Amino acid sequence: MEYEIRYFNDAVFDAIKDLPVTLAARYLVLARRMVAVGPDLGEPHTKAIGQGLLELRLKGAEGIARVFYCTQVGRRIVMLHCFVKKSDRTPSRALAVARVRMKELKNENP
Repeated sequence: MEYEIRYFNDAVFDAIKDLPVTLAARYLVLARRMVAVGPDLGEPHTKAIGQGLLELRLKGAEGIARVFYCTQVGRRIVMLHCFVKKSDRTPSRALAVARVRMKELKNENP
């Protein structure tokens, strides 16, 4: 049985869709793999952040991007937040946005 990928909102979908070409291509490859085998692809593709939050790690000719996501009951993967990295560290604001969105999802579906 396959997994289903959903997006927290249209802005997340648009951010992923608007990634530079090689990053968007990498996202599509990894997303298809996640649909087939599940949300944990292992490093270097995915990494657990903690408390149910994970990150999809994209690397391409144009740079590096991250997509934060979580899982829900029923084999659903929800993409929460996407950004292109400009430094070695993940911005705390990006992480905070993902955590707030994950909390909202958990409150909607207890």
